[in-house]
Amino acid sequence: MTESGKYSVLFVCLGNICRSPAAQAVLQRMVDERGLSDRFYIDSAGTGGWHIGALPDKRMRVHARPRGYELTHHARKVQASDFEDFGMIVGMDAANVDDLRHLAATIEQQDKVVMMGDYIRQFPHYDHVPDPYYEGSEGFELVLDLLEDACDNLLNRIIEQNNIQQ
Repeated sequence: MTESGKYSVLFVCLGNICRSPAAQAVLQRMVDERGLSDRFYIDSAGTGGWHIGALPDKRMRVHARPRGYELTHHARKVQASDFEDFGMIVGMDAANVDDLRHLAATIEQQDKVVMMGDYIRQFPHYDHVPDPYYEGSEGFELVLDLLEDACDNLLNRIIEQNNIQQ
């Protein structure tokens, strides 16, 4: 929980221009649709700093728009303070999770790091959210499918574990 009493989730991928800003938008819409906007703070970041300040990749924005997601987040790099500010830090793949656990200063901070693939249910052959950066349209659509599935399961878990009233 943040100081304001909101449950805070940080999504993390490599550059913060494809997967993590899309996950942020997906979860934010689910939270909004359930009337829980005042109970959550959702953000995203990257483990690398190559795209700081940039909007999400144009291809991801193009694929997200027909599903009703407007990706307006500006890329940023994970900071040490994120481990204090967020209750849950969600890595998109094993490399992201490893990087995050190495950045964590304490065991308690490491325990905040989880893998997005742990929440995928409808696509059992995926244990992570693959990076679509070097893929075609199908890669971006797959990422959005995986994120919609995983975010729904993640939100249900957070609500259940924290007794959040809907």
